[in-house]
Amino acid sequence: MTQEELRGRKGKQEDGTAKTRGAKLGCVFTQTTTDGQGFPVRDPDSTSFVGAIEPAEKFGWRIYAEAMRRGLAQAQQVVVLGDGAEWIKPMAEMHFPEATLIIDLYHAREHVSELCKILYGSEGKKMEQQRIRWWTDLDEGKVEKIILQAKKMNQTLDITKKKDKEINYLEKNKERMRYAQFRAQGLFVGSGVIEAGCKTIIGHRLKQSGMEWSVRGANAIITLRCLINSNRFEDYWDSRAA
Repeated sequence: MTQEELRGRKGKQEDGTAKTRGAKLGCVFTQTTTDGQGFPVRDPDSTSFVGAIEPAEKFGWRIYAEAMRRGLAQAQQVVVLGDGAEWIKPMAEMHFPEATLIIDLYHAREHVSELCKILYGSEGKKMEQQRIRWWTDLDEGKVEKIILQAKKMNQTLDITKKKDKEINYLEKNKERMRYAQFRAQGLFVGSGVIEAGCKTIIGHRLKQSGMEWSVRGANAIITLRCLINSNRFEDYWDSRAA
């Protein structure tokens, strides 16, 4: 981002300042079928995107408006699937109170892997064995089993603090990690579509070497690319000409 857009903002540089701003991206799609193996399938040409550099509260209204445009009021079931970012759950509870909330399985696995690294350190073989066991438990939605076993492992004070952080994450989000139940309902448990969108809509266009953006300029490009990837580009220009 340009220096004007970063003034007074905290960041991850050595001096505590920021060089970037976080963009939020969401998508809406419909699902009516599963494949021959029971895995969910997105309806063809049903995916639309919205995104912007803006606070979570404002983005919540943005994704809600898109869901309403796409037929939220007529949906038989609503699912909110995302990573474990703190702002997603309250946004979902506000705008989609009847929705099934799911944390992306691969983000959940990353936290379990991190917990294994904390507990086993340089003991690579033991760490890998524990990771496989706990990933299996996670796939089955047995989050409490992972939590209980991790709590019983005695560690040094420094490791205990790190361990407790990951355990608290699992404890707080366990109801959004019932993956066996979600799969039995034929629901998606992975957010691959939005991960791909982050790369193609935002990353490939706005994160090139040497680029500096204003919020207004970046948001204009994000909006344009969301329209293109939502197959609404012509509709947009038709509405502008009307």
